[in-house]
Amino acid sequence: MATKIRLKRMGAKKAPFYRIVVADSRFPRDGRFIEEIGYYDPLKKPVVIKVDKEKAQDWLKKGAQPSETVKSLFYKAGVLEKAAGEGQQ
Repeated sequence: MATKIRLKRMGAKKAPFYRIVVADSRFPRDGRFIEEIGYYDPLKKPVVIKVDKEKAQDWLKKGAQPSETVKSLFYKAGVLEKAAGEGQQ
């Protein structure tokens, strides 16, 4: 089973709110998921990112692949550390 860490869209029309979930890659974006590990609210000022770091790191160790958006949120929340030389060219 290939697991992904991705965003699940919630909230009203034109007022998005996202939950960070671990899901099987075959399931739809807003469908069934395995575990909820945080949330992201882009409309608040400042932006709210709440992640359970222990659960996130545990899933990453198990092999779950974060989406590009979740990966950037993890960097901002301090779950992931930038590797030396990454992003420099």
